[in-house]
Amino acid sequence: MTAWKRMEVTGWGRVPRVLAEIARPERDAELDRIVQAGTGPLLAMGASRSYGDAGQPVPGGRGLLTTRLDRVLAFDPEAGTITVEPGVTFADLHRHFLPRGWLAPAIPGTAFATIGGALANDVHGKNQAAAGSFGDHVRSVELLTADGQRRTVDRDSDPELLRATIGGLGLTGIVTRVTFALQRVPSNAVTLTERRIDGLDAFLAAFEAARDATYSVGWIDALASGRSLGRGILETAEHAATSVAPVPPRQRTVPVDLPSFAMSAASTRLFNAWWWRRIPAEGRTRSVTIPAFLHPLDGLRQWNRIYGRQGFRQFQCVVPFEGGEASLRRLLEEIGRHGQASFLAVLKAFGRQGTGHLSFCMPGWTLAIDLPERKGVTELLGALERIVLDAGGRIYLAKDSRLSAEGFARMYPELDRFRAVLGRVDPDGRWQSGLSRRLGIHAPLQEAIHG
Repeated sequence: MTAWKRMEVTGWGRVPRVLAEIARPERDAELDRIVQAGTGPLLAMGASRSYGDAGQPVPGGRGLLTTRLDRVLAFDPEAGTITVEPGVTFADLHRHFLPRGWLAPAIPGTAFATIGGALANDVHGKNQAAAGSFGDHVRSVELLTADGQRRTVDRDSDPELLRATIGGLGLTGIVTRVTFALQRVPSNAVTLTERRIDGLDAFLAAFEAARDATYSVGWIDALASGRSLGRGILETAEHAATSVAPVPPRQRTVPVDLPSFAMSAASTRLFNAWWWRRIPAEGRTRSVTIPAFLHPLDGLRQWNRIYGRQGFRQFQCVVPFEGGEASLRRLLEEIGRHGQASFLAVLKAFGRQGTGHLSFCMPGWTLAIDLPERKGVTELLGALERIVLDAGGRIYLAKDSRLSAEGFARMYPELDRFRAVLGRVDPDGRWQSGLSRRLGIHAPLQEAIHG
């Protein structure tokens, strides 16, 4: 018998908060019983590393934590493919497969994300321009749909359902297993080069010069202004030929919620100035482990407490390369004018369109930034949405907590194709999230049924 517990649920940003009934199945077979019992609205949940309400049940709804469904079911070293349950994390893969020379080809900024969540959000990493997103490497998915059926979905059997499931926010059903490709790597390390960049024009030129790098990512000082607007640090990395000794993890924890003044504009400006100057003027190159490079914040547990009890919102967008410099400048100027930014702001270049109907990635510049929850932040997010719409870009749903339904429909041109698949596999809207309800994803389906 599955036990349900009423509890408060948040994403990583801790905004918004809802009360929902949560269960954590111990075995895969429990999923069938829950679906057949007809409870709903329902949402499968992973490690709650989505920032807003994409991985959050609707208020009063139900959520299924898949974290105990964490078995590796098969690995084929000849083909380089692996089959896992949805609760397996990237940290699990690092621990068991990196010493054997295998690495997931598209990895998000935290290793604590689950594979089920990676599929649902079609996550990307610091190598998106070269490797694409997670969905590009998925071979097949087993999906438990609203009618209680288990379907094995791949590019031959049902390509539209696969495209709807990749980046589909968990709305097509419960993912029970995923088969995807790993990549061979020569060691557990990368050779990392870091250098200061003086401003936005120089940053974009540096990215262009580094277009052949395997990994590239920029930290950007989102509160710099004038001639320093867009200054930051560019990191590029290549897989190293030899391993380095893993440093024993120094797990530190933010033990309490910090007071709101810890993230004031003044303190953030001071931190950003120090962070920029910590890199020598001539730059530096060093060898670091792959997890240390890919997941710099994972060593600080519960770092979201830095923003205090009120939490924070993350904004991430992508704007096309054409006109991208002007769009990024407008975004940074708007953020600077509001003085809302934190020390976490990231700039990357995307090279490929995502696989799913609702995949975020497209060729262009992507900017991600944390915004402490305080007066004026929702107005700022509205202004940023308008800039992204003007640019022909889109906002990342895995990070979102504010996007309007109208803006969403304009940003995601394959929304109608996604809805057509939902009409086939979940016409009653059994699977719902806070985000899907906020953006009205199911509304046309319900109108067609009941109107």
